[in-house]
Amino acid sequence: MTTQVLEDAVPTVLPALAYGRTIERSLAHRSAISEVFVTDVQNVRPMAVTAGIHLPLTHLYYSDHRPRPKLHDSLLLLEAGRQASIAGGHTNAGVPAGTVAIVHAFQFSLRNLSALRIGGEPGPPRIDTDFFGKTARHSGRFRKGRLEQRIFMGDVHVGDHSMDVLFLKGDENEILRHAQRGTPAPLSTEFTEWPGVVRRVAPELVGRDNPLNVVLTEPEFTEGSVTAQVVPRFDNPALFDHSYDHLPAMALVEAARQLALLTAGAASGSTSGSGAASGSGSGSGDLFAVGYEGGFQRFAELDVPLTATAERTPASDGRHTVRVGFRQDDQEIADLTVTVVDVSHLNGF
Repeated sequence: MTTQVLEDAVPTVLPALAYGRTIERSLAHRSAISEVFVTDVQNVRPMAVTAGIHLPLTHLYYSDHRPRPKLHDSLLLLEAGRQASIAGGHTNAGVPAGTVAIVHAFQFSLRNLSALRIGGEPGPPRIDTDFFGKTARHSGRFRKGRLEQRIFMGDVHVGDHSMDVLFLKGDENEILRHAQRGTPAPLSTEFTEWPGVVRRVAPELVGRDNPLNVVLTEPEFTEGSVTAQVVPRFDNPALFDHSYDHLPAMALVEAARQLALLTAGAASGSTSGSGAASGSGSGSGDLFAVGYEGGFQRFAELDVPLTATAERTPASDGRHTVRVGFRQDDQEIADLTVTVVDVSHLNGF
């Protein structure tokens, strides 16, 4: 195997980026043009790119949040980073079209939150990406990779993102899926609703207004944890932009965020077990998720109940750090940690 190592030096002048339109949707692995958030990708040096980002002012999914002031959604920035890495991998890092990228682990954190106020941005958003890859000796194909990203609003550094990825050909991915399941996996387009769903959590308890964006149901509160079923709506175009044979990683991250908000709201006294089930209670208030990290051990199957459990921990310095574990068939398939903060103090900025 050959490892390509990058230098840390960043050029004093970055290439100019275009913001007039988004890139070809296939480069971002999206079906809908409205779900593409990268406007341009330019080479900085070998295995390093910078990308212009479009952050929509109104969006069915990414704009549906209750906290004030209104900040750009952390998952919108995470998705933009994911798309920038995919597009940059294809155009500048030698990743062939048709390659399946399986995320093993990732970290994401925000800083300088005042620069994320919608309408008060200090400059156009961009994401700088460094790629680290291992190539097979005979084929020259990337088998494993890591990316490290820095997110900016103008010249203000607002976030960091890193991801460890396994690269597979399409047929290799099919072999892996069949080996794990033993049977062909159904597609998300074959479903209209999750079996046995009675009702989902009230939107305001998980920081939402639109019920379409709620992905949790049947919360159970104990002294040390909160447990819910993960049941995203299959007609949500942001979570299911195209047909999948598994629950995409971003759907699990959204579930972890909502469960963290539900747990943090309960810890602060704004939500109780009965309040969550009935829709009463004051909800997640001004809580905002600023960090995510974790790993994925297996695919989240569409035809098996998926349970998420959050550990209830007290806030420290106004920050809630909530670990969420995901289980299917008595196996842990993913574990994520979400950091939640109160952003009401930003109203005076």
